[in-house]
Amino acid sequence: MAAASVKNSNTSRLSLTMERTGQWFVSQEFPTDIVVVVGTESFPLHKFMLVAKSGYLRRKIMESDAPDLTCLDITDVIPGNDAEVFERAAKFCYGVNFEITVHNIAAIHCVAENLEMTDDYSPGNLVSRCNEFLHRAALTSLRGAIIVLRSCEALLPLAEELGIVQLSVEALSLKACTESRFPTRSPPDWWAAELAVLSPSSFNRVLSAIKSLGATPHSLSTALSAFADHHLLLPSSASDRRTLLETIVSLLPTPANAAPLPVGFLCTLLRASATVGSPDAVRSELERRVSADLDQASVGDLLAIALDPTGERVADLEAVRRVVSGFMERERRSSLGGLLYGEGACSAAMQRVARTVDAFVGEVATDEELSVSGFASVAGALPKSARRVDDDLYRAVDIYLKAHPQLDELEREKACSVMDPLKLSYEARLHAAQNKRLPLQVMLHALYYDQLNLRSRQSDITTTNAAVTRGQIQADSSLIKENEDLRSELMKMKMYVSDIKQSRTASSSSTSSKRPTTAFFSSVTRKLGKLNPFSRLGSSKDSSVVDDAGVGVMAASAKPRRRRFSIS
Repeated sequence: MAAASVKNSNTSRLSLTMERTGQWFVSQEFPTDIVVVVGTESFPLHKFMLVAKSGYLRRKIMESDAPDLTCLDITDVIPGNDAEVFERAAKFCYGVNFEITVHNIAAIHCVAENLEMTDDYSPGNLVSRCNEFLHRAALTSLRGAIIVLRSCEALLPLAEELGIVQLSVEALSLKACTESRFPTRSPPDWWAAELAVLSPSSFNRVLSAIKSLGATPHSLSTALSAFADHHLLLPSSASDRRTLLETIVSLLPTPANAAPLPVGFLCTLLRASATVGSPDAVRSELERRVSADLDQASVGDLLAIALDPTGERVADLEAVRRVVSGFMERERRSSLGGLLYGEGACSAAMQRVARTVDAFVGEVATDEELSVSGFASVAGALPKSARRVDDDLYRAVDIYLKAHPQLDELEREKACSVMDPLKLSYEARLHAAQNKRLPLQVMLHALYYDQLNLRSRQSDITTTNAAVTRGQIQADSSLIKENEDLRSELMKMKMYVSDIKQSRTASSSSTSSKRPTTAFFSSVTRKLGKLNPFSRLGSSKDSSVVDDAGVGVMAASAKPRRRRFSIS
């Protein structure tokens, strides 16, 4: 029963194939004389049409031991047992038009080569037509070359032996390198996303070819980042991901000759290496690269290293500590004689890393399973001189103590040992002095420092007041001396005025004696005006002076005598 079913199935399939191939024949006068088998498919064809184009089929038919060969199985020479591809080759033998595309050109080319459909047997044969299509159409665009190269992966090693892979790699690398320098569309790195769909082996060959063409380090980094982002998101087994990761790390450009890769990308690779269980050499290489550019990392990048895939638990805090320690070692080597780590001195990169680390430990401090030693190992990985103010670190310590209320006094002191209470701002010290979660020793440090500052400010105020008092005394002494000098001059002037009055009484009241007197009083008035400290506030036309008796002495010109005129 089962045999009958299989026989009926084969008969049905043969009927469909005969119906399909019967459409190729120009004339039905010549019945088919051979059945070509490819896998499960059978093609009733004519020998004379096949031997005219295919050297392989000619040899098989001519060299057959059977006097009248009616069936020929060529499954072994058709890559992948692809009956559809053989059907296109058979159509070519019959002169029937069919479509060659970038998707099937590699397979058709391989079948044509295996069937020996070369110009040696017929000018303009299928092999030469395939080569023409490759050079004039398929490999003239970046996307076309990628499709051809991907299709070759299922045709190995035949596609490699025929040179189709090498042609595709050369065309693809040339166009990718040109696009990286002179992009023809947006975004400028679109070509890197196109390359990302290649398999690791194909991508490796293309990247090596791009490098040999003189591509910039930035272009290599861009292509590698896009490739890793694409493949690490694809579902696969841990073994495949491990192999892929090792391939990616081996393709990373040398830091000395390449633009720095994005730190976030490197942190993602480092997290993936821990997940898939990569060898220590791979992880060490990634940690070294992350530490080299740690000052460009964000809190999210460090969290990507430390947290588990769910993002809810700290899984690998030791990797973060090694990265921070590696950064510290590089900074120490790059400093001149260790002067960089002198008192109160730290580089700008060190300060950026300190801010990132403080924010990171503040984020992971809430993890209930985080030990005191683990917390202190990361928070204390940087020297205390790396921070000008320890407020952010104090915040992280406070969060950790609040999330772990079961710690004893020694454990709390160990957690607080990573910060310097004397480097807290006034607001932070005020909070620390009232924070009951802190060890008593830390609270006393904060209070003692505030007392020292208060005494220092009081001393400064006292010194300032004493200086002001001394200056005021000197100013007062100078003013007293000036007042004494003015009083002495006034006494002299009073005596002089008294002598003049006496002389005036004794003299005659003639008109001639008045003029000198008037001139004398004018002189006295001018002298008193010079001694008057308020004379500069404004001048007055009144030039009178006051004597001891309060009598005003005025120096004024004689009024003209009024004359009386008469008209009589």
